[in-house]
Amino acid sequence: MISVLMTGRVGLAWRLDDQATRPASGAQSAPAPDARIDINTASLEELMKAPGMTPTWAARIIRYRPYRAKNDLLDKGIVSNQIYDRIKDYIIAHRNR
Repeated sequence: MISVLMTGRVGLAWRLDDQATRPASGAQSAPAPDARIDINTASLEELMKAPGMTPTWAARIIRYRPYRAKNDLLDKGIVSNQIYDRIKDYIIAHRNR
């Protein structure tokens, strides 16, 4: 009887963990490349439109400009991997001319 209860708890924990890693059913799809947010020129309010963005992360992005590519956010330690994974499909880094 105890092993059945333990198995049930493990199964429940696995299902809850699996649900936490799945995208929400109403999750937005990534915008077209020309509609993405430019991390080199966007205002704080514009950066906040990216899903999962917080005012603190947006302010860090603005503070450490310019960027050659959006993955500079990771390479320079501006945002965490978790934040980058949330916003990477919604941002772009246009090069300043």
